[in-house]
Amino acid sequence: MKVVVNATPLIALDLLGELDILPRLFDEILVPTAVYDEIVIQGAGRPGSNAVSTARWLHVQDPKATTDLEPMLLGLDSGELQTILLACEIQADWVLMDERLGRRVARAMGLNTKGTFGILLAAYLSGFLSKERAIRAARELIEKGIRISPEVADWFKDELEKHSRS
Repeated sequence: MKVVVNATPLIALDLLGELDILPRLFDEILVPTAVYDEIVIQGAGRPGSNAVSTARWLHVQDPKATTDLEPMLLGLDSGELQTILLACEIQADWVLMDERLGRRVARAMGLNTKGTFGILLAAYLSGFLSKERAIRAARELIEKGIRISPEVADWFKDELEKHSRS
């Protein structure tokens, strides 16, 4: 399964010490250069920087397609736009992105999206995280300043309950 990942899921998973979930869930993980630079170069010394720069399973690739539109005209940053363009180009199975507008644009372009909480749920369903660890991870993200809508938090709790292992 091929995925293209934007910055926030990488940073959030590193904050949790769970970045290694990605190569356990997905076969091919790509990140556009704009996202890599945002985390590793511009974000040097911040969460995600070291882990992303040393992740051998993460492949940095620019989309061949470009657009004359300024990303900000769409309400996106350059990383989000490159993530969507690359996902379209390689026919990714998933776009991993937390930003609401970016996910909306990706879905409008026919792409499947999953955010950090969706990744945590997939890790739980795959047996890589216990239910307790998934709940604790969600709480940690909120405590560390990752903004999450009440709807997503409720969805996450409901899904964990719905798929609870006995």
